[in-house]
Amino acid sequence: MSLRSGIVGLPNVGKSTIFNALTALDVPAENYPFCTVDSNIGVVQLPDVRLKELSNFFKPEKITPATVEFVDIAGLVKGASQGEGLGNRFLGQIRQVTAIIHVVRCFENNKITHVEGNINPIRDAELIETELLIKDIETINRKIEKAEKEAKGGGKQEKENLEILIRLNEHCNDGSKARNFHVNPEEEKFLNQLHLLTQKPILYVANVDENEIMSNEKSPLTAELFKFAEKEQNIAIRLCGKLEQDLSILGPAEQAEFIKEYNLPGIGLNKLIKASYDLLELETFFTGGPNEVRAWTIKHGTLAPRAAGEIHTDFAKGFIKAEVYHYNDIIGFLSESALRDAGKIRLEGRNYIVKDGDIIYFKFNV
Repeated sequence: MSLRSGIVGLPNVGKSTIFNALTALDVPAENYPFCTVDSNIGVVQLPDVRLKELSNFFKPEKITPATVEFVDIAGLVKGASQGEGLGNRFLGQIRQVTAIIHVVRCFENNKITHVEGNINPIRDAELIETELLIKDIETINRKIEKAEKEAKGGGKQEKENLEILIRLNEHCNDGSKARNFHVNPEEEKFLNQLHLLTQKPILYVANVDENEIMSNEKSPLTAELFKFAEKEQNIAIRLCGKLEQDLSILGPAEQAEFIKEYNLPGIGLNKLIKASYDLLELETFFTGGPNEVRAWTIKHGTLAPRAAGEIHTDFAKGFIKAEVYHYNDIIGFLSESALRDAGKIRLEGRNYIVKDGDIIYFKFNV
């Protein structure tokens, strides 16, 4: 499973600057709307200190981290759902991502224009959310028209689907987001098939200036955005896009010195990845041996056969058992045989829920 996050926001809020910092790609970051005309895509390795220890343990020829894919989507504007700016094209691209990273400008600078004329993080956040919601309502209305025809000649399931769509339509027309629509597990499967924009979790990134990021205090603008994110049951973090871009072009030693000089909490990429993982309830398990140590991304609560399928579909189809031990178990041991002698390696079956940090060898037969 590769996490794909779409970076969105109004024009000139620092989206492309932050994208550059995350991916170390040199995409334009100019001071005018619609600078990002095509979606720029960057695949970034997930930083995980455990891989170094696992490399020392297995001494593999190759180390393969998990990855995250960032998509820099052009700035949306008011009326995007009706085709304003580059609206329809890019709303369609948002539909293809797993999570939305919404960059919101939380600093004053008269030299950098704002499409709405002044700095107001809540207005900007709500503007984008409203455009996504309007598009969702259009989608739901089209689905209702189709479901009404299917329900007339269909059975119980078709009628239940129509009832869900009618309830959802009322919910969204009241201004509520699809992610806050309460459904049972069976209804959730149907809801997921709609690929609604407001069903996707959002990570708000407060793009702040150098002075704020060097302090432990949030500015009033940033504090407002954090409160808004909490109300919407989403997550917010702070980044200084300009400093992160400067940091991304330095070597490890220079990065450490830069972080110390500017009193930064760390590299923004690490913070953003961690927040994205928390938002999507993702975890990492590992496979290891003399050829390769590899990190794999799964959803929290994934059963062993499903996790095996992340490696290869045959592993899931022919799943027999899984040999499992945890990353923490390798401390003080020099080999898997030593772990086995100590009783640290156990066999787990189909109902085993894989945990973050598990190291697994899958047994299968096809």
